[in-house]
Amino acid sequence: MSGGVDSAVAAARAVEAGHEVVGVHLALSRMPGTLRTGSRGCCTVEDSMDAQRAANIIGIPYYVWDFSARFKVDVVDDFVAEYAAGRTPNPCMRCNEKIKFAALLEKAIDLGFDAVVTGHYASIATDAEGNKELHRAADWAKDQSYVLGVLTADQINHSMFPLGATPSKAEVRAEAAERGFSVANKPDSYDICFIPDGDTRGWLGERVAPEAGDILDREGNKLGEHAGAVAFTVGQRKGLSIGTPASDGKPRFVLEVRPISNTVVVGPKEALAVKEIAGDFYTWAGLAPTTPEVAFDCHVQIRAHADPVPAIAQVVRDADRVELKIIPAEPLTGVAPGQTAVVYLGTRVLGQCTIDRTVSAVPVSAVPDGAVASEATPGSGA
Repeated sequence: MSGGVDSAVAAARAVEAGHEVVGVHLALSRMPGTLRTGSRGCCTVEDSMDAQRAANIIGIPYYVWDFSARFKVDVVDDFVAEYAAGRTPNPCMRCNEKIKFAALLEKAIDLGFDAVVTGHYASIATDAEGNKELHRAADWAKDQSYVLGVLTADQINHSMFPLGATPSKAEVRAEAAERGFSVANKPDSYDICFIPDGDTRGWLGERVAPEAGDILDREGNKLGEHAGAVAFTVGQRKGLSIGTPASDGKPRFVLEVRPISNTVVVGPKEALAVKEIAGDFYTWAGLAPTTPEVAFDCHVQIRAHADPVPAIAQVVRDADRVELKIIPAEPLTGVAPGQTAVVYLGTRVLGQCTIDRTVSAVPVSAVPDGAVASEATPGSGA
């Protein structure tokens, strides 16, 4: 129970469905005095008290479990390390993968519970053979199946999402008000929970020593300098501070972040187009394809609120690596290494991979650092 309206209603529905329910709030911050500011942040003291009030109304036991040490290692430290490596991580994916449906579920199973219930907007269905599948929620506008794409078959078997079939968030808020929950109109949290002020660059600057470097165009010409490459991400337009205008007068965007040479590569918006993505860390959400090495039709989604795009995917094996390769029907824009690509079959979540290789859809005459134009470059976003 995060202290929000969704988890409170999910807990109440689980009780009414006949389950024996215990409310658990995860203490993830090592600063117990932290207070929420509007819709920024979560897992604060205020959130814990909101969760307890909801549990009291429902009439279920309530506990606070301290997972702050594991959260720091698996989510916060991973976030810093990924940015330092020139990648753009998704901490919500890591939290679901390592904390809510791993550490929390493991402890719950050890204590004799059958499942973890959350307020995520997603659904679980059972196929003709009895296998459980993860699907999108009924309300696609609030669908959160993307951030659950990291769940494995075993985790799905021990998960419940009571809000999945709810037509809208407005209906959940109305139900919360009817139940007397004080969180009925509480704002949804957004941004990164451990950076509540939203200043990712400033937060990272306190943890990764900034080092000045060059800003280059795709041909390797120096356009300017940056104060530290760690906070740049592929697709970024603002904050480049390039004095020299582009020849066509159009704005430039970050195409690559190269931590080894400490350079940032920029170029026109058209150069953000990517025709192929791949990752060697991939998992299947439920039953895996029978022959994943054979190319299959699917849809791919690369951000939580992005539209799914028709694509072809397959597992490719060679002497050096085994990876999930995805070729969209049309080029994707602004794909950054470290992002997660979630693969769908209709409404079903089939699996995911962390993107570590992309292929540009726009050839260039020369690319610095020894790469060849239009070829796959591990860790490259252009």
